Amino acid sequence: MRIADSTVVVTGGSGFLGRHVAEELRHGGAKVFALGSAHYDLRRRAEVDRMLADIHPDAVVHLAAVVGGIGANRAQPGRFFYENALMGIELLEACRVANVPKVVVAGTVCAYPKHAPVPFQETSLWDGYPEETNAPYGLAKKMLLVQAQAYRAQYGMNAVYLLPVNLYGPHDNFDLESSHVIPAMIRKFAEARDRREQRVILWGDGSPTREFLHVRDAARGFRLALEHYDGGEPVNLGSAEEITIRDLAGLVARATGYGGEIVWDPSRPNGQPRRRLATARAKEWLGFEASVTLEQGIAELVRWYGRQPPP
Repeated sequence: MRIADSTVVVTGGSGFLGRHVAEELRHGGAKVFALGSAHYDLRRRAEVDRMLADIHPDAVVHLAAVVGGIGANRAQPGRFFYENALMGIELLEACRVANVPKVVVAGTVCAYPKHAPVPFQETSLWDGYPEETNAPYGLAKKMLLVQAQAYRAQYGMNAVYLLPVNLYGPHDNFDLESSHVIPAMIRKFAEARDRREQRVILWGDGSPTREFLHVRDAARGFRLALEHYDGGEPVNLGSAEEITIRDLAGLVARATGYGGEIVWDPSRPNGQPRRRLATARAKEWLGFEASVTLEQGIAELVRWYGRQPPP
């Protein structure tokens, strides 16, 4: 689709990824409605219908989600399943009824099986059960792929499903109770540096690997999907840059100027053993490749965090 002069709703538009996607689409000339929970409650069908009637969008990008790190997923698995599934199911059905021309849905890397071959190919999505600590969230989001493909088959609905890997960047969540690994590490190391603490304790043993995508790159991927992709097969969005959590901790410690000891707590869960996405589909079908290296992105995020008021 041509996004210039199009009206696009971004659910979760006041959130971390949403604000970057909204900015990316505005730069492309779209009229963007970046919606948060204060605007419409997507868990209620009547609210979703009212939103679509109020705005009459040419496209919807569904990013609204209840998200968090391992601790938050373990503490609230029921909420993570119910609210994520309900929001997506109601939104897709309402968009179908309202004949919205195009919908792009954000899935999650957490949908992949725990022991999927690395790098994760989109064709491996159904080859096993997700890693246990985030399975309810991952399965709730994966159901939206099933719905999107079923609606495409029965109703001809143009619903596109993207699978972004772990994101990071400005406006990330730094709350230690619910944050993901990079912002949590930045906050812990920065506070330990300022307090002149001699050690920082991190969860697990540092052996798992992760792949991270800068949020501005992810936002560009969503724009490219709106513009260039109308297929029913899921597409990974990643950087193809894999790093162990132990090496990531060293990278973040150096970027924050923390010189103390890093202590690992193996009594805490590691999460998924390895995580890296295959990115050939994104390159071929969307023309997408990541542009921000992990070292560049972390250095930028540390500077951004340092300019924020104390939490």
